[in-house]
Amino acid sequence: MQSKIAAAINLRYPPVAIILTDEKPAGALQFKEGRWGCVAAMFTAAAKGRTAVFDRRTFGCLGGGTGLGFGNQYVNFPGGIEYYISTGNKEFAASPAGRNMRTSTPLAEGEGYYKSPAIAKKFVDALPMTDVPSTYVVFKPLDQMTETEEPAVVVFLANADQLSALAVLANYDRGASETVLAPFGAGCHTLFIIPYAEAQKEQPRAIIGLTDISARKHVDKDLLSFAVPYKMFRQMEDNVEGSFLQRETWLNVLKRNQ
Repeated sequence: MQSKIAAAINLRYPPVAIILTDEKPAGALQFKEGRWGCVAAMFTAAAKGRTAVFDRRTFGCLGGGTGLGFGNQYVNFPGGIEYYISTGNKEFAASPAGRNMRTSTPLAEGEGYYKSPAIAKKFVDALPMTDVPSTYVVFKPLDQMTETEEPAVVVFLANADQLSALAVLANYDRGASETVLAPFGAGCHTLFIIPYAEAQKEQPRAIIGLTDISARKHVDKDLLSFAVPYKMFRQMEDNVEGSFLQRETWLNVLKRNQ
């Protein structure tokens, strides 16, 4: 499927379709069972032309399993996820289980994304935990999607100018100011479970993401994600013709990306 939006804003990479399916795509990238990996890295690979697949045994990390909609995997985080994303857990880090645990940030120090474990717990409790009704979650370039496939979410990788255009287009037929959100979350949260939760609403909103500091090393330094529920994506596609995307102000901005 070719995207009018992608052409109009001159994206560096094609949009990525996130597809829920019971059929495993042949030749897809997949984490090995029990091995650590970052969902954001797989997303970047999909933006560059590969297909990636995940299931309930191959989601890379507990945050990834949660972000991909394989239930609340944080309940399985040793030592408590609320400590890991805030102030750390020195006692658990010193235990045999803590010493054997592989994490990107030392367990004793924590990531420092929240001031306290109590505040971090509020964030975790507010996440739209999801158990997807499929065996697999697939990341696939939108332009490689077949006619029989329908994504749940479509995700753009955009620079500041392109992100501005996407935000304006998202509001083009709404007349409301809160059509785009930039919530805190892990990279995989903002790629899937948060926009997927929006997809269940009558007036879904788009989600700006990949602002997760831990995921930034897997993404081009000037790009953020813009995730749109598929229904909203179709509406935005239909609104390209006749919109600002074909007028002088945007075309002058676009020249900076060429």
